[in-house]
Amino acid sequence: MGLFVFLPLVLPLTALPIARLTEQHLHPRATTRLLTLLSVVLGLCSTLCLGLLMVVGTAQLPGNPLPDAWSDPEVRAAVPYAEIAGSAAIAALAAALIACSRALRRHRRIRDRAHHALAALPPGGDPAVLPDEAPYAYAVPAAPGRPGRIVVSRGMLRSLDGNERRALVAHERAHLNCRHHRYLLAVRLAGCVNPLLRPLRSAVAFSTERWADEEAAHVVGDRLLTARAVGRAALIGRAAPYPELAHFAAAEAGPVPRRVAALLAPVPQDRSWPPALTPAGLAALIAAAGTAASALASLNSVVALFLILKAATPL
Repeated sequence: MGLFVFLPLVLPLTALPIARLTEQHLHPRATTRLLTLLSVVLGLCSTLCLGLLMVVGTAQLPGNPLPDAWSDPEVRAAVPYAEIAGSAAIAALAAALIACSRALRRHRRIRDRAHHALAALPPGGDPAVLPDEAPYAYAVPAAPGRPGRIVVSRGMLRSLDGNERRALVAHERAHLNCRHHRYLLAVRLAGCVNPLLRPLRSAVAFSTERWADEEAAHVVGDRLLTARAVGRAALIGRAAPYPELAHFAAAEAGPVPRRVAALLAPVPQDRSWPPALTPAGLAALIAAAGTAASALASLNSVVALFLILKAATPL
């Protein structure tokens, strides 16, 4: 395997250049899907790399259930610095699994808590209006037996006129219809596996808000109106009760001025891949090459370790 086994741990750096450039040159829908795919693939490759290193490290521990032949010098020679890397991989993989389980539990807890808070309201209300004077709006994803719902505070509705309310509801409905919570959860889990992927979380959070902005502008038929609604909601908005859910003009989803400026600009081209001879195209090629190299390095390491362990294990 050699040093190839370590490549998936550092190659996520190749995905970072594409984040800022794609949001400037691609439709936010394509940006969200592309960055999420990169995060998931690179996160899986990193996990596989840690798993391979853990096998070598675990085989050296006394009392382990693995075959004794797996700790032979010939097997350890396949991984550079096998003792250090194997021991570190055990701790890193355990930390990654714990972080992923916590992220999943937190996601479900916040979603269920939000649905529980809406249980007292009449079912089927669209949007569900909470008797709260603090202005906020957010989308609650569907749960087993409970459909997704749009939540708007009374204070937010009072602060917007009729057309701006339509833009707000269209924005939140886009979050539900496009299942943006799944993209956000996927990149969050990828960041738990490899910290180098965490910058993509904020990039995907921003692109999902931009995606919802474009959907809202298409529904209301007025980009200027949508930009005005986003700007006004940002000026009057307060922190919502569930900060991890998708919010209208939420500060944590990216700078609102950039969203407003994008809405005041022409409609972004709906293309899945930028031209090669552009900054975004070059960044996309770099990210694609890094992802392919990570996948090939992982596959090479899996096959090599399998053959080595098979040769070392007596029949």
